[in-house]
Amino acid sequence: MSNPDTERTGGVLKTHASEMSALIRIVDAVVVFGTFWTSCTFYAGVEWSREETVASSLAVIAFLLVAEVNGLYRSWRGANLRQEALRILMSWGGVVGALLFVAFATKATAEYSRIATTAWVIVTPILLTLLRLILRRLLRELRLRGLNSRTVAIAGSTETGERLARTIVGDPTLGLRIRGVYDDRNRRRSIPEEVAPVAGTLDQLVEDARSSEIDIVYITLPLRAEHRITSLVTRLADTTATVYIVPEFYAYDLLHARWSTVGDQPVVSIFDTPFSGLGGWLKRLEDLVLGTMILMIVAMPMLLVAIAVKLDSKGPVFFRQRRYGLNGKPIYIWKFRSMTVCEDGADVPQAKQGDARVTRLGAFLRRTSIDELPQFFNVIAGDMSIVGPRPHAVAHNEIYRGKIKGYMLRHKVKPGITGWAQVNGWRGETDTMDKMERRVEHDLYYIHNWRLDWDLKIILLTVFGRAVRKNAY
Repeated sequence: MSNPDTERTGGVLKTHASEMSALIRIVDAVVVFGTFWTSCTFYAGVEWSREETVASSLAVIAFLLVAEVNGLYRSWRGANLRQEALRILMSWGGVVGALLFVAFATKATAEYSRIATTAWVIVTPILLTLLRLILRRLLRELRLRGLNSRTVAIAGSTETGERLARTIVGDPTLGLRIRGVYDDRNRRRSIPEEVAPVAGTLDQLVEDARSSEIDIVYITLPLRAEHRITSLVTRLADTTATVYIVPEFYAYDLLHARWSTVGDQPVVSIFDTPFSGLGGWLKRLEDLVLGTMILMIVAMPMLLVAIAVKLDSKGPVFFRQRRYGLNGKPIYIWKFRSMTVCEDGADVPQAKQGDARVTRLGAFLRRTSIDELPQFFNVIAGDMSIVGPRPHAVAHNEIYRGKIKGYMLRHKVKPGITGWAQVNGWRGETDTMDKMERRVEHDLYYIHNWRLDWDLKIILLTVFGRAVRKNAY
């Protein structure tokens, strides 16, 4: 599992990140469009027409949107090129899949050259990766030679300051050189000398900044030191140093924190959903497209299952139960009935191994998750997603919400038919608190790190993985 604290600390290092990110987006757009134009004009000898312009323009827009959600345009300083290349491939694969779906649905495949299209599909991700490799090598050489580098100072011998210092020291390609750590507190609380030297007090920091010996100051004092921070910022205003405040937000276990404003007042969210704005639209599009396709595939098997349920035991074919949905609002989910009872009250006992309530057919349906198939209607209706934290019965929610830290944060997103916890074996009966804590831990990890390509991986693991069958009874 990745360390979210490290990733957040690295985020303050992006002095010119917005300009570089915008440039990379422009280059990516040129590559996607230009590669198709080159494939059609020079390789396949196809005369460029309105159809090619429309297709390539849609591809550019779709790639930029999908890549944005997949985190391709975040800072990749210090990250492995293989990870970035995989993100490119996953984003491009999603775009190609969507374009093929549209082309087949509109019967427009005959209007495009298969040779040119195939060449475009293969060459584009290679060029996108190659350009990033060149950029990485160029920036690395410049910074290792001392070019494009800045002298930085850290104000505050805190855990936040130490993490920031280790990030800078551990990656020389960032182009940052630590002059030292400044603090008025005693030496015993200082950042270790092997990480960064002690350079003096905060008064000394101001003097060094005034003499233009420091380019950037990172203030890592604790939030409770408001007066010290205000005083330091006021004095640094008399220098030419660039000043950043690095708040210790990691202490709040942030859930997709982001800056926003209320009028002209800046605010930062502590707990937020990853599915606001563009992410929400793409998540909904994913649910509608994949949900519709899956329903078309399983429609006939579902009809046969419905008949089998009716013949196997007395009772309704479907079981409807109240659960908590997005933002804790009650929803009703649908399942094929797998028990002799349809419980939905203040006391809903979990299914146990060898549970007498489970019918003969129900045991098979639950083990294979076929009983969950009607929930695709919940997905199309917008109450659920294909991938997300599994919804629990309302009675179980009320038990665990006061016992497990962050439990209700699962409801910052729509519940899912399958999820990261399920494909890792954390499904079924939670007869101990530890099991539920592990399930919630996986759910929150999914929300913290959601990406579009990760949803596809979870869907594949649900169908072909072994762990998802664990504890299914």
